[in-house]
Amino acid sequence: MVFNSLAFIGFFIVVTTLFFVLPQKFKWILLLLASCFFYMYFVPIYILILGFTIVVDYFAGICIAKSEGKKRKIFLVCSLIANIGVLAFFKYYNFLNGNVTLLLEDFGFKNRIPHLDILLPIGLSFHTFQAMSYTIEVFRGNQKPEKHFGIYALYVMFYPQLVAGPIERPQNMLHQFHEKKHFDYDGVVKGLRLMLWGFIKKLVIADRLAIYVDAVFNNAHFHSSISMMIAACFFRIQLYCDFSGYSDIAIGAARVMGYNLMTNFRRPVLISKGFRDLWQRWHISLTTWLRDYLYFPLGGNRKGTFRTYVNMMIVFAISGLWHGSSYNFIIWGLLNGIFLISERLLNPFLEKLHKLLGFTSNFFRCITVFILISITGIFFRTATVSDAWYMIKSIFTLKRGGIFKGQPPTTFGYFAFAVVFLIVVEHFQEFYPNVRIINNNNAVVRYAGYVLLLVLLLSVGVFNGGQFIYFQF
Repeated sequence: MVFNSLAFIGFFIVVTTLFFVLPQKFKWILLLLASCFFYMYFVPIYILILGFTIVVDYFAGICIAKSEGKKRKIFLVCSLIANIGVLAFFKYYNFLNGNVTLLLEDFGFKNRIPHLDILLPIGLSFHTFQAMSYTIEVFRGNQKPEKHFGIYALYVMFYPQLVAGPIERPQNMLHQFHEKKHFDYDGVVKGLRLMLWGFIKKLVIADRLAIYVDAVFNNAHFHSSISMMIAACFFRIQLYCDFSGYSDIAIGAARVMGYNLMTNFRRPVLISKGFRDLWQRWHISLTTWLRDYLYFPLGGNRKGTFRTYVNMMIVFAISGLWHGSSYNFIIWGLLNGIFLISERLLNPFLEKLHKLLGFTSNFFRCITVFILISITGIFFRTATVSDAWYMIKSIFTLKRGGIFKGQPPTTFGYFAFAVVFLIVVEHFQEFYPNVRIINNNNAVVRYAGYVLLLVLLLSVGVFNGGQFIYFQF
């Protein structure tokens, strides 16, 4: 079930109403059943995959807590193998098998391992990482094992963030499912506001920009370098609004019921003054997961400069592979690692430049980061490495052609409006937080803001049921 559908609106109303009507002892049952229904709305049989990992991790957590010495590590390893094994089979089997086939052909051999037509379960990477964080934290002694099987299952399957995050930690969520939840007017209003803003991001901005992005990326040979660069920049904004819009709806839906999910984005577009700043604002639940469970265990920055840079490249390569089983995503990850390392090396020069130019240097740094990230995003969006290189070469060789190919110039006004609207709103949220509209203390201003956003949603929004981009991960 997708958030941008009438089915979800009905589902949300029914589940939320029942949640506040039912006694506390039945709330977890309602949420677990609702979450199962939500997930099974896609491909019902894949609920068995989640069920398998839930059972393994539930008992692994208990066994880890009861065991001592090497036995604790054995149970942890069993849990990690089960989770990574499921992820590797469904997401990377054909990718790895294809590479083996090419390698054997170079030596004159034939690979007899068959290619499998496997449909990737929706959001597998997200709930796999969330499940892994549970057993790791139990092993580290930061989390007591959850004895209530239903509550643990709900931790993994909680419907608002089941499919595309945020990737939660057990310390933040498990205790919330044990707490009594009552109807809280302020919490409901704040949650609904956040959901409304999430729908604006998805339907008014992301899906609107997708029209131009798809037209260019799907027919790159017919477009100019200018239209390709515009499409790359639009895709960066589309990706952000699509994913952060999902996060806002998820966080808002949970908050309506009294549950607090972690913040997943902090306005990274044209506000990030560097690549380090960018990754502290973008997909925070994944970047902190990789930091805590991969970068730090590898040694972090504690083993010298060279080892630090190697660790960073490993993390970004894994991040790319997490997003998809293709070389495009690996290259995308490595390029982002190179940008971050280059920034660290150039930091003394950048600090001097900032002292010399002041605000102007921040402006140019924001623009530079956005443009470079948009260019790397070409690897994220295209199907093959050759397609990505074609677009990048075309951009830098100033390939001629039209900007509005396939799109009337008047339609481009909608695209420009979507971009400007996002930039203005998020700059006010970042730098002028006291300027409020939909959360203004004045009821007239507040309800006028609601009406304007609803009119904008209904008049400019794209209601074609467009899938969320991160569902494929």
